[in-house]
Amino acid sequence: MDSRILSAEHARESGVAKPWEQSNEDWWDWYLSLADSSEAEPGAALVEVPPPEPVAAPSLSDLRSELAEPYSLSDAARKRFAAEGFVKLPGVVSPGALAAARAEVARLRAAGDGPGRSGFLSMDLMWQAGSEVLEAFALSLRLGRLAAELLEVADVRLYHDNVLSKEPGCGRTPWHFDAHHFPIASRDVVTSWLPLQAIPAEMGPLAFAADAEAWRVAEDTDFSATGSSYDRGVSEAFRFAGVRIDDAPYALGEMSFHHSWCFHCARANTTTQPRTVLASTYFADGVRLVDQPTMVSGDWQRFMPGAGPGSVIDTRLNPVVSRCP
Repeated sequence: MDSRILSAEHARESGVAKPWEQSNEDWWDWYLSLADSSEAEPGAALVEVPPPEPVAAPSLSDLRSELAEPYSLSDAARKRFAAEGFVKLPGVVSPGALAAARAEVARLRAAGDGPGRSGFLSMDLMWQAGSEVLEAFALSLRLGRLAAELLEVADVRLYHDNVLSKEPGCGRTPWHFDAHHFPIASRDVVTSWLPLQAIPAEMGPLAFAADAEAWRVAEDTDFSATGSSYDRGVSEAFRFAGVRIDDAPYALGEMSFHHSWCFHCARANTTTQPRTVLASTYFADGVRLVDQPTMVSGDWQRFMPGAGPGSVIDTRLNPVVSRCP
């Protein structure tokens, strides 16, 4: 691991109790440095993958209308989420809506900074960055209702939205579960993961430990702020226990929702195209901030400005997104 990613204070300590003091892009560079890269093939040629086919994008009004329409969640999908901690849903977003998001991400990328040294690009709070297209996704009633239904709660609030792009050649994302990251004192937290293109195996789709209780298998694995021991330890624990791993490709328009206690990782992107995703995290209305956020929570104050430890989370950046305004 490149120790320059961590501040001097964090590098001196093996624990994670100190709050994160750097940028969110620095956080991603640090976190990807914890991945086990022993299976990587240095110098291997990237797999040629064509970009998505051009599709006419809808008007902003039509996009908002599409993302406000309910999605019919099947009983089988509900049961799978409850049993396995994640579910993949087909056809949640139309090809045109995805084309609109791709064009907007390309525009914002051209105007902003590039990926970090890890080859991973993170852009946060896009609904606050003047992007009406990405605001439509972040505040989508369709996605918010899906999150609330899967969590079996009345309403959810938005924690934050992200554009996450794993660039060609970017390495592995280590095993983790989001409850370790989010400073939210509740189990009622879920993340949506919407690829803006199909994700073949070579591009590194999310890989899920397909058991809602798999975290128990890995709970004795010590987390380290340096090195890849945690990623290797979780992999070994899952292999020993026979935990099934679901790393199936994503079709265009397919998206996933994963519970905050669902372990997941992703292989490297070994293709010539970026693996770009819109990700949003939701939590049940009425829950509280943890008493003591750590460095693993990153720059959480940006996403919950003014929220105090132990207080109910209801800041201006955490709107309810599961019911009509």
